[in-house]
Amino acid sequence: MPFREINSKVVEASVTPGQKMFSQRGAMLAYRGDVTFTPNIAGGQGGLMSMIGRRVAGEATPLMTVEGSGTVMFGHGGHHIQVIGLSGDTLYVEADRLLAFDGSLEQGTMFMGAQGGVMGMVRGQVTGQGLFTTTLKGHGSVAVMAHGGIIELPIGQGRTVHVDPQAYVAHHSDVRNKLSTAVGWRDMVGRGSGEAFQLELSGNGAVYVQASEEKL
Repeated sequence: MPFREINSKVVEASVTPGQKMFSQRGAMLAYRGDVTFTPNIAGGQGGLMSMIGRRVAGEATPLMTVEGSGTVMFGHGGHHIQVIGLSGDTLYVEADRLLAFDGSLEQGTMFMGAQGGVMGMVRGQVTGQGLFTTTLKGHGSVAVMAHGGIIELPIGQGRTVHVDPQAYVAHHSDVRNKLSTAVGWRDMVGRGSGEAFQLELSGNGAVYVQASEEKL
């Protein structure tokens, strides 16, 4: 169920009988055909555990289940939208940056500290980002949103990428993340941007970075 980009801030998706997709509440701009939108209190296919992660992280993002037969246009708050296609790999994305995605994708929640160690825990407390990141795995499409546009940076052997945690949108494929500090502990107080913290990503894949540090 691929998305078609109408412009940088609007995407369109076809909805067919027997299939479903999920969208952020308030993301529907217009639709044609016989399409229904139902609140999903379980947080999509990930079920209760997926939603628990978001609540603990303070990132409760209500989802709508979209079903029927027709086409739907999605957008939200005038944010820029990037469509990411998955071919069996896993996408890690901040919950509040999800606009819409195929219902066939398997949802989950990853604790950022699981990859970044103790420093991964600091990320949520100091930078204002969540401790938990939503995971989407399988074959399908995901539409994510960000401030000021999105840049895709490739990650490969010998190509480690450092990202301001507040500019981070998502990453996919075989990528490991680690939060590091660019200044000493005594200088960290009151600092939450990339000048004090850097999200270090290595491995093979790509990371998506927004052009602004503003949180959605």
